Amino acid sequence: MIPDRIIEQGTLVTDGGRASVEVRLPWYRALPGSCIAGAKLTIDGTEAPADSLRWTMNGRAFTFEELSTNIDEWWFPVDSAVLSGEVPVAAEGDHEVRVDLTLYIPYIIISDSETLHIEEHDTKTMAARQAQEVAA
Repeated sequence: MIPDRIIEQGTLVTDGGRASVEVRLPWYRALPGSCIAGAKLTIDGTEAPADSLRWTMNGRAFTFEELSTNIDEWWFPVDSAVLSGEVPVAAEGDHEVRVDLTLYIPYIIISDSETLHIEEHDTKTMAARQAQEVAA
């Protein structure tokens, strides 16, 4: 729906072997955590391993398995979430950051047993900041 605004420009942060980026909801209505079916984080062509990915929203970090049943935490269109994973990022220069996002839209029924799911992608180029720089 709004794929060119998924990645927040200038939000690539590194912390040791982990990298994170802020992401925005590419949908016009809030969704519960259970509707965030998955994501991928790729930096400079290297994809973070799926088991290292964490999704942080409303101040809490989740694995995608934990999100799959979570109906208490909601992602709102005006709020950024943080997608992080173990992926090496060089300190200097610009980096190509790609986020692939899969969402279920629970109120749009396609068939008797299926709701709409959307797969959106965004790629942006940006410099990385160290986590210590962000905290300062």
